Amino acid sequence: MSVVTVQLGQCGNQIGFEVFDALYNDSHCPQGLCSKRENEIYQASCKERFFSEEENGVPIARAVLVDMEPKVINQTLSKAAQSGQWKYGQHSCFCQKQGSGNNWAYGYSVHGPRHEESIMNLIQKEVEKCDCLSGFFIIMSMAGGTGSGLGAFVTQNLQDQYSNSLKMNQIIWPYGTGEVIVQNYNSILTLSHLYRSSDALLVHENDAVHKICAKLMNIKQISFRDINQVLAHQLGSVFQPTYSMEGSSHYRRNPLGDLMENLVPHPEFKMLGIRNIPQMSENSLAYSTFTWAGLLKHLRQMLISNSKMEEGIDWQVRPPLSGLPPLGKVSLNRELHFNTSLANLVILRGKDVHSADLGGFKDPALYTSWLAPVNAFNVWKTQRAFRKYEKSAALVSNSQFLLKPLDTIVGKAWNMFASKAYIHQYTKFGIEEEDFLDSFTLLEQVVASYCNL
Repeated sequence: MSVVTVQLGQCGNQIGFEVFDALYNDSHCPQGLCSKRENEIYQASCKERFFSEEENGVPIARAVLVDMEPKVINQTLSKAAQSGQWKYGQHSCFCQKQGSGNNWAYGYSVHGPRHEESIMNLIQKEVEKCDCLSGFFIIMSMAGGTGSGLGAFVTQNLQDQYSNSLKMNQIIWPYGTGEVIVQNYNSILTLSHLYRSSDALLVHENDAVHKICAKLMNIKQISFRDINQVLAHQLGSVFQPTYSMEGSSHYRRNPLGDLMENLVPHPEFKMLGIRNIPQMSENSLAYSTFTWAGLLKHLRQMLISNSKMEEGIDWQVRPPLSGLPPLGKVSLNRELHFNTSLANLVILRGKDVHSADLGGFKDPALYTSWLAPVNAFNVWKTQRAFRKYEKSAALVSNSQFLLKPLDTIVGKAWNMFASKAYIHQYTKFGIEEEDFLDSFTLLEQVVASYCNL
């Protein structure tokens, strides 16, 4: 089954390129640590998901690129074409000459309706190339205007026109220090609209990925490209093929459907996060060896202490004893110590994968009381290594990991809203104060729901 990727705005298009590049390079990596036949089946499965028929032997990404300024799309197209390995379709882009000026309302209320037909036609053409559609993967930021405003509009249209297909939005959470003065407004409007029209929100925080670049990848001057490559690595480690069940040699056919089924048991809880282990520069990788026991011990502690990387994990955090509420469950004002999960999926790739013991993730104390661990925890495996990592693990979790950032963004937006700061920039494009209030109400309900897990 195939996934159609929709890349929106500068951020969505730059990340989208790195994702396709990572998927292609991994599937053609000679060091897959598996038989030639197994490697060919893996390649074919990856290609079916993310690339369509070849043109002169070059696979074409199943993607639609949308931006309101031409510069980034032109750069993205030429970078893909120059790689000589894969490319974007000739007629898969839509761009204009005028951006959205970091205004969510402009992207949503002006660009959206004005270009709706052209964008939806492009998406339809891409869908028609799929033998069987798994769903849509929509990559966007939430701080600016095009990715966030137009992204919310397009997702809503996809929900209307393809109501039976799954929609997963990959969202880039802005730096806490802020890039755009109205980023908190843009963020709450994006999140609240996506909560109504998307099936799952896969969230990456810029601050967390920045730290991974600095601490684990040892990059001195971090660029957006460095950050996007870490994101692409994490996404690839989730979306590349895995076996459908223990002992099977068949790969899963429906990547989005399987993810949703395992991780979104209730429409009130749609926030997903990814953690990867190990993550390091290629130079360090050559001198490192790992055991499954060591990797999984670290990954479990990263989950329960809400750490985004294996460096600086708080080993003091422990699951609560049954029957006692965990620290910080009562209110958000207290530091959240223990990160309660609703559902977790561990994806293991590499050598001796069948010997890995995942008992630590089946502990009922890790999960909310209304879901049994047998329903809340799943594992996917393949002996085929990912990139150059002999052993690697990814954890996709639906947990309380975003409570603090979400509460902070809602709080900051509310403080601005209470003093009517910049509201006129939104009302002049048809986003009324009532829309803001609806967004606050919905997101406060999300915070409360996760708080009470």
